[in-house]
Amino acid sequence: MEIKIYSPKDFPSYLPKLNALYDDLFSGGKGFRSRLIHPFVVSLGIPYETEKLLGQTIEFIHNASLLHDDLIDRSSLRRGKTTAWLKYTPEYAVLAGDYLLARVMVNLSSFGNIHLVQYTAEVISDLLEGEWIQDSLVKDFQITLDQLDRVHNLKTASLFKWCLRAPFIAIQRLDPKLHTTLEEMGTLLGVLFQRSDDLLDFNIRNYEGKALLGDLKSGYLNSFAVFLMKDLDSAKKELFVKVDTLEQLKSVVDEEYFSLKVEEFDGLNHQLISRYESLLTVLDSYLEGNEKNLVSQISSLHELLYWRKKG
Repeated sequence: MEIKIYSPKDFPSYLPKLNALYDDLFSGGKGFRSRLIHPFVVSLGIPYETEKLLGQTIEFIHNASLLHDDLIDRSSLRRGKTTAWLKYTPEYAVLAGDYLLARVMVNLSSFGNIHLVQYTAEVISDLLEGEWIQDSLVKDFQITLDQLDRVHNLKTASLFKWCLRAPFIAIQRLDPKLHTTLEEMGTLLGVLFQRSDDLLDFNIRNYEGKALLGDLKSGYLNSFAVFLMKDLDSAKKELFVKVDTLEQLKSVVDEEYFSLKVEEFDGLNHQLISRYESLLTVLDSYLEGNEKNLVSQISSLHELLYWRKKG
């Protein structure tokens, strides 16, 4: 059964501008994170109303982060539309994001699971910390993959970890070893997704037609840019950060070098995929009966998240 994450009834009718903003924001989203929860709730026998709460929680947090990120980054487009801060003013974008986070806490408090409330609050805190750190890295052309991984773990991966752990927390399955496994799996999926997203910026497996070099033009080196620059001499690095097109970039680094680095980057991330696959076996050991169906349902997530293959 498909979970409807957002409807006009979710927010007060006496706030028409807020509802108009949310209509724009939610209508273009794929609801991927809420759909990621679905195999967990099915395997664990979680009721529909709880699934709706979980799905709405993660989508509200995710969309709140987008509202804030777009303003901080001064992005002009989101999901093919004018971003909220440009269309509705920066003040309304901030208020709309804050309101979503407030509604998350109201909804979870009503559910009455203090462990879920606490964990969700920690995730929101991680997102904000990640944004602070990421903003400090703009125009820093000496950053490393380790520094970016820290940001990705706090931002992108925190939402994936929530998707994997929250269904278990919702039914009071709190085994520390189980959650350690889920935490690492979510971290791996988040890093893989972010690194794949960074490749789109360089037109690698860019099936959705994302605009190219957006991060670089904003003065931010994403994970593939850092990987690509690592072995360049200082003269080429200086030219690299000033390019306006992908063609210019390839003329700086050489087409053959570029292709080689894509291959090496994929190889590096294949190691993360291998680790994820080994953790599936560990997860299986914590499951019983029909719950074991979960493993097969999430075994190929890396195909979707990193290789961008359609299921």
